[in-house]
Amino acid sequence: MPARPALILASASPRRLALLAQIGLTPDEIIATDIDEAPLKAELPRLLALRLARAKAQAAARPGAFILAADTVVAAGRRILPKAETEAQARACLALLSGRRHSVLTAIVLVAPDGRQAERLADSTVTFARLTPPQIEAYLASGEWHGKAGGYAIQGRAAAHIRFLSGSHSNVVGLPLFETAQLLRGLGFPLP
Repeated sequence: MPARPALILASASPRRLALLAQIGLTPDEIIATDIDEAPLKAELPRLLALRLARAKAQAAARPGAFILAADTVVAAGRRILPKAETEAQARACLALLSGRRHSVLTAIVLVAPDGRQAERLADSTVTFARLTPPQIEAYLASGEWHGKAGGYAIQGRAAAHIRFLSGSHSNVVGLPLFETAQLLRGLGFPLP
C-alpha cells in the first residue's frame, strides 16, 4: 500500500493543531504563513475569511502534498473585530460584544496533491452575557485574549460569559472539525 501524501497545516495556531489531534490527525509539517491579514476597504467578513484562507493555502503550497489552511474572523454585523494585540484592543472588543450576538466565521481551504481545491465556510453565532467592568478587567488580567480574534478564547475563561452558541464550537476555537473532515474525505485524504 503506497504511503499517503503529506498533510501540511498552513497555520502555526496551537489551537488548530490541538483540534486536528482531537480527530486523530497530526500534520506532517506546519508552515506559518506570513500574509497581510488586513481587511480590504469595505470587505465583508465572509469574503475576508475566504480570501485569507486561500492566500494561506497558496503561500504554503508544496508539490505532492495536501495543504490545509484556515482563517477565523469575528464580526459584529459587518464590523470585523481585530485579533487583539493590545489590552486596549481587547477591552474595546469585549465592550462591543458585551450583551450582544456576533458571528464567528472560519474559512477552510484544502488543496489536494493533484491541485484540486475545495473550501467551506463555517458560521457560528455567539452571544455574550452583559459584562460588568470588573468582569472585563478580570478577563483582561488573564491575558488569554492576546492574539485572539475578537479578543477572547471560548475554550478558556470566556466560556463563563457565553450565554448562547449556535453552530460549531470547534469553529469558534479556530477550526470547524466536521467541515474539515468532510473536505479531507472529499478530496481523498484517509482519515483515521
